Amino acid sequence: TKAEFEGSFKALTKGSATGSTTLTTHGRIIQVPTASLEHRVAKFSFDDLCRNPRGAADYLLIGENFHTVFIENIPALTMNDVNLVRRFIVFVDAMYECHVKLIVHAETLPEGIFKVDLANNHCDEVFAFDRTQSRLQEMGSDEYLKSRWSGQQKVKIDETRDVIIDDRDVRSDE
Repeated sequence: TKAEFEGSFKALTKGSATGSTTLTTHGRIIQVPTASLEHRVAKFSFDDLCRNPRGAADYLLIGENFHTVFIENIPALTMNDVNLVRRFIVFVDAMYECHVKLIVHAETLPEGIFKVDLANNHCDEVFAFDRTQSRLQEMGSDEYLKSRWSGQQKVKIDETRDVIIDDRDVRSDE
């Protein structure tokens, strides 16, 4: 339920201060609507992540900076939403690669997120989403949940601006 979802977020942030922040790398800026920088937990809506032009590098930046990501309001998608489906697939792949704990609040179970009619069941997205469903199920397994987060530790927090800066962007003359 939505109440359990919100309760889990509050528990993982241990009641610490949360707020919006930004991630930056290679000149790209990613808005993070709600995050606990102290506990490296972030919360996004599906629209925040998938209704804007985003690519794998954007999603990997999120996964490298937050060990747990909450995503809410995931709708049921159809072939009319193919760009959203593609972005969601890339997002899940990036979180999986970084071993992020992904907590979702969706309109349906993972197998119902992307529905296609029988006439369209041979498109690439159908096969790719089968892998996404499998990954979402694996990400809920005890083995995955016990796995180590592979996020980059090369980040610094500029608390005066509430910005997380990827050190790969920091240039020095040393």
